[in-house]
Amino acid sequence: MAVVTDPQPPARTDPPASPDGPRRRVLAMTIWAVAFVVCWLAIGLPTDPAYAFVWIWAGTIAWNSERPWRSHLRFARDWVPVVLLLAAYNLSRGFADNGATPHAMELIVADRFMFGWATGGEVPTIWMQEHLYRPEVQWWDVAASWVYFSHFVVALAAAAVLWIRDRGRWAAYMRRWGFLCAAGLATYFLYPAAPPWWAAQNGLLTDVLRISTRGWKAFGMHGAGNVLNAGQIASNPVAAMPSLHTAWALFVVLFFLRTTRRRWWPLLLAYPLAMTFTLVYSGEHYVIDVLVGWTYVGLTYLVVNLAERGWAMVRVRRAGVAPPEPAVAGAAVIRTTPGRPATDLLPDGPGSTTPSTEPAESPVVPADR
Repeated sequence: MAVVTDPQPPARTDPPASPDGPRRRVLAMTIWAVAFVVCWLAIGLPTDPAYAFVWIWAGTIAWNSERPWRSHLRFARDWVPVVLLLAAYNLSRGFADNGATPHAMELIVADRFMFGWATGGEVPTIWMQEHLYRPEVQWWDVAASWVYFSHFVVALAAAAVLWIRDRGRWAAYMRRWGFLCAAGLATYFLYPAAPPWWAAQNGLLTDVLRISTRGWKAFGMHGAGNVLNAGQIASNPVAAMPSLHTAWALFVVLFFLRTTRRRWWPLLLAYPLAMTFTLVYSGEHYVIDVLVGWTYVGLTYLVVNLAERGWAMVRVRRAGVAPPEPAVAGAAVIRTTPGRPATDLLPDGPGSTTPSTEPAESPVVPADR
């Protein structure tokens, strides 16, 4: 097989790192952390997309405080469309029901069919609250509140780390995340469904408490959920199917799973399971919502991966450059970059990026016979 190898890239010309860089980073991150805690206690945790973006951007500035401002402004330029899309997503959910009565009874029937044999004929939410809920806040209430809050931060924080480390992977991440959010939003319009606490308020279930934020009260952090509680009051309750809380949790885990050592896989996979426990126990979702959300994650990776492969093939055809006649019958000419396998032609999984398909500029080196 004949292989055409690109020349080595030019040496980096970045200025040498300042000897005060580590100390400067520690100081900047300390200031950021103190400011975050103060605003958290005074205003609430950043569960609004715009509010969360401000803190994530400030965190990247603190972490890379030695970089020029044009680098920080580039972060804002890339992220403003993402924040606007998330804001539009939150607003549009409020119109998803179009005044119609949301679906609820079929979700109750589905959960009773799957788990009624183990819960005495009740949906899992009622069974869990009967066995776990206490008037006094318990340690699992605290854990559930933090897991619930992580939904609003983990996906964005992971995207911020990717942007800093590898903008190509960040773009692949955002393509999949955007598709997942769009699929969920379309379902909210096509099939508006209400959560267990709504069904209880309307007489379809016995008492179900909405307790996703009660755990913070154990530490006296009564204002921690101010932003989240305001959003819950203003939002439309018919966005239960699918559960994007568990969908986002599984999405993030799967994106990084292949690049993580196997011994850490159980810990990573425990996160979407913990989110599932939190949502079902706190009355936010049925189990069927969770299962559909996980299905959407699988479809997201399948559809976007196929789309990226198709786009790569289109780019190859558009290039319109036929490879030279190989020196050996049946040999292929592959353009590679040093350090990259010659067989890495098409994206094959989460986080992959489209390879270069430009024609080689250097002459073809005949393969050895």
